[in-house]
Amino acid sequence: MGFVVEGLRNNPELAVFLTVALGFLIGRLKFGSFSLGVVVGCLMAGVLVGQLDIKVPTTVKTVFFDLFLFTTGYKVGPQFFRALKRDALPQMALTVVLCVTCLLAALTFAKLLDFDMGTAAGLLAGAFSESTVIGTAGEAIQRLDLPQAQRDALVNNIPVAYAVTYLVGTAVLVWFLPKIGPKLMRIDLREAAAALQAASGAATGHAEGVTSAARLFDVRAYRVENPALAGKTIGELEASTKGVRAFVLRVRSGPTLFDHASDHRIQAGDVIAVMAKYEIHAARGDVIGPEVSDPELLDIPLESLDVVLTNRTIDGRSLAELAQGAFARGVFMSKLTRAGIAMPITPATKVNRGDMMSLVGPLAEVERAAAELGYPDRQTSATDMIFVGLGIFLGGLFGLLSVVVWGIPLTLTASGGALFMGLVFGWLRSAYPFFGRIPEPAIWIFDTVGLCIFIGIVGIGAGPSFVAGLKATGASLIVVGLVSSLLPHIVGILFGYYVLKMNPLIVLGACAGAGTITAALRAVQDEAQSSIPALGYTVPYAIGNILLTAWGPILVALMAR
Repeated sequence: MGFVVEGLRNNPELAVFLTVALGFLIGRLKFGSFSLGVVVGCLMAGVLVGQLDIKVPTTVKTVFFDLFLFTTGYKVGPQFFRALKRDALPQMALTVVLCVTCLLAALTFAKLLDFDMGTAAGLLAGAFSESTVIGTAGEAIQRLDLPQAQRDALVNNIPVAYAVTYLVGTAVLVWFLPKIGPKLMRIDLREAAAALQAASGAATGHAEGVTSAARLFDVRAYRVENPALAGKTIGELEASTKGVRAFVLRVRSGPTLFDHASDHRIQAGDVIAVMAKYEIHAARGDVIGPEVSDPELLDIPLESLDVVLTNRTIDGRSLAELAQGAFARGVFMSKLTRAGIAMPITPATKVNRGDMMSLVGPLAEVERAAAELGYPDRQTSATDMIFVGLGIFLGGLFGLLSVVVWGIPLTLTASGGALFMGLVFGWLRSAYPFFGRIPEPAIWIFDTVGLCIFIGIVGIGAGPSFVAGLKATGASLIVVGLVSSLLPHIVGILFGYYVLKMNPLIVLGACAGAGTITAALRAVQDEAQSSIPALGYTVPYAIGNILLTAWGPILVALMAR
């Protein structure tokens, strides 16, 4: 045992990897339907390993924290700048009200209970599940004109308060938003979701990793026996479907196969390959004639391609409008993703620049649609590290600048600057997607692993004083964390529904986004049995990340007065 302890002390990088391994193990443990999550798991593992009094260089955690913050900004950048447009103002207003209430709640309770600024920052970070506050507030504390020992003690108090209030805040909000939120608005969540889904044509989704047995789109072969169709061109036949999207991809006339041509005339006895939604085949396929088996006719190269929307003329248009475009012929959309969140696919859903559209259809048609919509995001494992490194460098320099407001010096800090530049670079990527690509696996590494290593090292540093700090403030933090987490969301729900007159499903999605609680969004979607709340999540999530991260140094400055 002494060999292991001595090895960890002399080689702190081993302690970091041990912390990450234990943290992910702890985070994945299930208690009924509740799990701690890997972030809290890594904090607890770090505290445990930290009891061995291991010193990890500060630069290590800063590097991973900056990677995490840049990636966070990169993911939400398009939505953040989208929020500056007029149609997103209600969601932006709700987010600002909720986040300001978060700051005031943390500041008020910290002053009333005489918490130090480290505990206050931990309360803000935990009650509102914003781990970035740990880093930005910690950096702000280290810049104060205090003895180093006192600064270290204050910084070590942050994870103590964070651990307690995160558990309380997350657990209560995952229950509160779907269960109590609708009662505050006096609505039945499932009835409201069903009514909105019926009006918009939204389909219910499936959990991640689960696929419906019913195919969304299909290509089938039919023999033309309806005399009303004989003699019509393909263009005339497709135009006669009256709002139903069905397309003739190929025709067999005798032994000869013909690819699509709008002026090709269909004759009785021809066999045609038709692409349409599954339910259209079931309801109207026999209008053409009997379905037949023709593998050669159906041997059509289809493509599934992710496309980043960059076309300014399409930004803000509904899917129903896009379906009328000539470029949309023969092409269907299987998925619409915004800031990593799947959006409901309905005729009324509007698309934004930076959205990821998953297109399905014949190869030539998909390529044509991709050229009109934006930039094909073809699979690659390469990350543009010039883009990442330059972004963090420029952001760090920008974050070092400071301004004095009402006698209080305010600065983003170098890490906050990385977040800001991530926003800018994420927007640039959405507008000019031929550079700056970060594949999803790399995003997961920078985002999840980057944050977990940072939190784990914070836990290692706080380990020796963690238990003492928990004994001193633990009981009061439970109550304060509970009230602090609920109050802003109560204000947000009432303000969004009764003042801004927003749709209740969008209000709940916006509150989950403004509070940066993805677990709460999933809980609301599960309760509503609808993906529609996600429409209100992405813009508030982008703004909430920025505001709550910025509150860290602001709270420290206010507590230091």
